[in-house]
Amino acid sequence: MYAIQYITIVVVLASMVYVLGRYGRREFEWEDFLFWEALLLGLLIVAIFPVEIANEIKRILGLGRGFDALFVIGIGLGYILIFRVYLAVDKTEREITELTRKLAIELEEMNKRLEKIEEKL
Repeated sequence: MYAIQYITIVVVLASMVYVLGRYGRREFEWEDFLFWEALLLGLLIVAIFPVEIANEIKRILGLGRGFDALFVIGIGLGYILIFRVYLAVDKTEREITELTRKLAIELEEMNKRLEKIEEKL
């Protein structure tokens, strides 16, 4: 094993413990916890057996070199993560828009009630 593999294994294990701790403090949902732990477990396996996995992916995808296959998979996973972030931001924007609309309607109703009260006085 190379030194970079040992470093990667330590970093991935530390990340797994960190994710577990955040889940324990209820900062993650169950689905997010499973997603990150599965992703980190995959990285751990790739760190332990990089050549074997690269050659197998190369054989399946029909690429010329094994590590090219790992880069292709890495780029694909990167796009998946970016898409998940996009979905989360989009959902948050929709929730903020809905909340703003509700607050505007309630504020308008409160202003009408205040006007009615002022008219009576």
